[in-house]
Amino acid sequence: MLYQLHDLQYALLAPARLGAEILQKSLQNPFNPLTYTPPARTLAAGAELFERVTRRFGKPEFGIPHTTIDNKKIDVQEEIVAEKPFCNLLHFKRKTKRKDPRVLIVAPMSGHYATLLRGTVKALLPHHDVFITDWIDARQVPLKDGRFNLDDYILYVREFLSLLGPDTHVIAVCQPAVPVLAAISLMASDNDPNQPSSMILMGGPIDTRVSKTEVTQLAEDRPLSWFENSVISTVPFYYPGAHRQVYPGFVQLSGFMSMNLDKHIDSHLNFFKHLVQGDGSSAESHKRFYDEYLSVMDLTKEFYLQTVDIVFQKHALPRGQMKWKDPLTEKLHPVRPQDIKRTALLTIEGERDDISARGQTTAAHELCHNLAQSKQYNHFQLEVGHYGIFNGRRWRNEIMPRVRHFIREFDKGADPIPEKDLEKIPDKPPTRYDRDKHGIAAVRRWLKAQEKAKGIKKEPESVTDSENEEQNILA
Repeated sequence: MLYQLHDLQYALLAPARLGAEILQKSLQNPFNPLTYTPPARTLAAGAELFERVTRRFGKPEFGIPHTTIDNKKIDVQEEIVAEKPFCNLLHFKRKTKRKDPRVLIVAPMSGHYATLLRGTVKALLPHHDVFITDWIDARQVPLKDGRFNLDDYILYVREFLSLLGPDTHVIAVCQPAVPVLAAISLMASDNDPNQPSSMILMGGPIDTRVSKTEVTQLAEDRPLSWFENSVISTVPFYYPGAHRQVYPGFVQLSGFMSMNLDKHIDSHLNFFKHLVQGDGSSAESHKRFYDEYLSVMDLTKEFYLQTVDIVFQKHALPRGQMKWKDPLTEKLHPVRPQDIKRTALLTIEGERDDISARGQTTAAHELCHNLAQSKQYNHFQLEVGHYGIFNGRRWRNEIMPRVRHFIREFDKGADPIPEKDLEKIPDKPPTRYDRDKHGIAAVRRWLKAQEKAKGIKKEPESVTDSENEEQNILA
């Protein structure tokens, strides 16, 4: 009944939402003499705030019509190169003859659409041929199209990598770190000729035992049956995916917002003030952020529960116990990261990441212990949270240049980066992975030192990763 109650609430608020929208438009009409009075501005701001907090936000567009290379505007066209029931492989085709590294971005399937990585795509586009996994809302997928679990996710990644070929570089942002590492491990075990040249794991839960967060603690403290009974719901009959059991996006969104509820409240109060004051620029910044943040999608029950079980409760991958059940043959295959010898590895973490804390991602190096040291790199970005790893100013100026350098290090046939572009964003090499400095034991020493420091001096509450206060909520 959870889904039906949520939709009922939305429907009951429709008349009030429509009335608020009419009031807002009438009080913002330039021909209305009351528009320019303080009471009218206050009423209009309140009406717009009410309309937005009760609105349902649909899937956003990527909206990247062009990029800039060597100070020249280059047109970009989106094209779907592969269609599957739960995902489309989207290509940002640039109208240029440049030979840039081919990059597959595996977007997280964790409640938000792939468009959450719009900033990631924009920053990479000038010097990379970018593809992205565009996951489909489970409530839009009919039951006849079958199930979708973690094993299917891994199969999708393998199939996309095989389609793109062996010179591909794959970037996994957050949740996909585990299935991407698993897919590449399986390809290595099979000596698959389409193994990617490199993989970049960003803020992913490879081994959540290394450092705890609210997210990992909740997953470990509750039995799997609690998640199934508490957050799983059935899609109502009036959606294409009727009767499919899902983890609703609105449930996950409420969980995300509760982690930083005070910041969300402050942000909306500031939005109201900006509207009253006529600060259109700040108000638009708020709307751009929340138009994306409040757009959520459902996950299939089997994918969500299997992820909680395998990744957060059993820790199957770091324990060497993970097995992949081939959806095509039903055969079990051991997942062996130690078999990876061809694909270079770069891990990226943020100092203030409260979802995938420090050490969870770099644990991948411990698992890929047969990979040559010359192919292992790491970057730890100061003063960024989870969102700041792949979006915002520090992503563009600090992290992306290191990703760009790393990819070209293992793609020698690529065209050079134009000098004018390097003047804007200089090249920065990532750090070679050093177990004594970046390994699990080193991270645990760092965490203990942080805890001790907090007991002496209170850590600053401000976060300065992004250009605006809305992005700071996730940074």
